[in-house]
Amino acid sequence: MRVLVGITGGIAAYKAVSLLRLLTEAGHQVQVLPTPNALRFVGAATLEAISHSAIDPDIYTQIDQVKHIKVAQESDLIVIAPATASFLARYANGLADDLLLNVLLATKARVVVAPAMHTEMWFHPATQENILTLRARGVDILEPGIGRLTGKDSGVGRMMEPEEIFQRLFQTHSQTLSGKHFVIAAGGTQEPIDDVRFIGNRSSGKQGIALAEEALSRGARVSFISCNITEPLPTQAEISLASTSSELACLLENLLPSTDVLIMPVAVSDFTVSSSSGGKISRVESDSIALQLTQTNDILAGLAATNKRQGNGAILVGFAAEVVSTHQELLERGKEKLNRKNVDMIVANDVSNGRTFGQADTEVILINRDGFQDVIGTKGEVSAKILDSVEVLLGSKDVG
Repeated sequence: MRVLVGITGGIAAYKAVSLLRLLTEAGHQVQVLPTPNALRFVGAATLEAISHSAIDPDIYTQIDQVKHIKVAQESDLIVIAPATASFLARYANGLADDLLLNVLLATKARVVVAPAMHTEMWFHPATQENILTLRARGVDILEPGIGRLTGKDSGVGRMMEPEEIFQRLFQTHSQTLSGKHFVIAAGGTQEPIDDVRFIGNRSSGKQGIALAEEALSRGARVSFISCNITEPLPTQAEISLASTSSELACLLENLLPSTDVLIMPVAVSDFTVSSSSGGKISRVESDSIALQLTQTNDILAGLAATNKRQGNGAILVGFAAEVVSTHQELLERGKEKLNRKNVDMIVANDVSNGRTFGQADTEVILINRDGFQDVIGTKGEVSAKILDSVEVLLGSKDVG
């Protein structure tokens, strides 16, 4: 395979040398395209020696060959490792101020990007928006891991190790979920107060999107219910929209008979306004208003009862977003919800002080009848662990 390795100007550029060696030793035809800033971190001589190809990042050489088009057309796969925050911003906005970005705008090849930066830069809203933009365009993002960064700090932002990048570049998913129908509801419901205002919550839907992408990569058919999500939705999923808890319940009831796995990383409103007002309540008419709230139906518990009564046999996975003081308290609440809702697994997380909402990383406890497992990482990494557990549950059901 003809592989183009782009390297941008970050300290993790030194790791690209190991990736180049893995690629060349595997027999791939490798071309390296560093940015000028990347060459401040790793020398051209090293890159040429390992890749066995000449390095020429200058866009103004070989003008007669229209070099950026030639390189783009001759690449079967393009991997950028590391990808800095600056590079991601320029790429997401379609800028082409160096040879690498010109190639990326001209290529039809698969593009894989391995970001690397400090935690604060990774979590900045601009960076997260750029990541979502690139994903929506079909770019594969290999999310950074947690570990030691430049200096004394540690956290999310460490570039995926070269060995894992190499495996991810060429892995062919065994399609372990082929033929399975997943239903995933994500985001947060909104209960109307009047035609303008509503009772809502802070759920972004990012965990649900990551779960859908992971299930799709394993060959599942995915029905994705978006509850007021503003993030780009998984392009290969069958998308339905729901705003209120009642709309969500209706969609789920219709989908349940054909569902193999239902996953509910959705924040369903616990209360709804007893009688919402038409139009817009005016502050001129009254100094204060009183809202009478009534509980909404427990959608997941109801689906679990229907699932059992009708003998559908779907695997049901609920989420428990809790405000707790200790890990043990979170575990106990998750176990209680597992039993009360009568589901197969609960994913419990601590949302004290707004933690995890809209963030790229998370920390959860996976709880089922056989025990529990702590999982920490990006929402993509956590999604993979959740689906690993779901596959075990599916296997047990098939054996049973």
